[in-house]
Amino acid sequence: MKQIAAAKFKEQCLSILDRVGEDGIVITKRGKPVAKLIPIRGESANLIGELKGKLKIKGAVVSTGIKWNAQICLDAESLKR
Repeated sequence: MKQIAAAKFKEQCLSILDRVGEDGIVITKRGKPVAKLIPIRGESANLIGELKGKLKIKGAVVSTGIKWNAQICLDAESLKR
């Protein structure tokens, strides 16, 4: 599978999108994988928006009750994982 550094991906994003293969491309930062770019297959693309207006939420959306702050949770140890 192809790999590309995040900085290079940022520079060449549009041309990379035109040529991404079925296996996808792994995007790295400092040599470590951080994301994978994969193409949307034709049959999957047809599903986008298919359920719009067909689903209804009944009742309240339930919270887990756990307060979470992304800024606080991003410490040095969690970034290493």
